[in-house]
Amino acid sequence: MIPTLLTATSVFIIAFIAAPPVDIDGIHEPIFGSLLYKKNVISGSIIPTSIAIGFHFYPIWETASVDEWLYNGGPYELIVLHFLLGVACYMGHEWELSFCLGMGPWIAVAY
Repeated sequence: MIPTLLTATSVFIIAFIAAPPVDIDGIHEPIFGSLLYKKNVISGSIIPTSIAIGFHFYPIWETASVDEWLYNGGPYELIVLHFLLGVACYMGHEWELSFCLGMGPWIAVAY
């Protein structure tokens, strides 16, 4: 749980500060979202792309270079998948804790 949430948090912070422009819709017009590209804290964002939003798994080892992975929205997918995995692990931890305390073990998962 902790490694996945730390990975999601650290990649979010690094990408929020220094992510390169992202091709959001596949027409090769990059969109800027990080602080290094003159965005402020209010307007800065991690920009999702059509590749990262869809049901495509876009791992870093399938790309030709890290630059291609960054350009196609890889950090967004890494953040989302690691966060969801961390939340699932946390729910399992809560279930185990409630089971050990003699509570109804599915109450924590229901919340």
